[in-house]
Amino acid sequence: MNLIYEPIAWVPGMPELVLIALVGLLIFGNRIPGLAKSLGRSIVEFKKGLHEPENEDPKALGNDQADILPPPEKRNNHTAH
Repeated sequence: MNLIYEPIAWVPGMPELVLIALVGLLIFGNRIPGLAKSLGRSIVEFKKGLHEPENEDPKALGNDQADILPPPEKRNNHTAH
């Protein structure tokens, strides 16, 4: 049994990829600087958020339950005997 490999789909080579890139650049060329600028700003804001957790609400970040529990004198400390 002699099987010959035949590609099912067309795979673009280097000239085709260059042509596709040039057409894409002609169509979307004026939008690329704005896209890069907004992407850069997003990355800077994300990194700021990673390095500045102290600006957050301390109750939201910690496991401090003192504000949730009632004062010790009002707690019900009954245990079953």
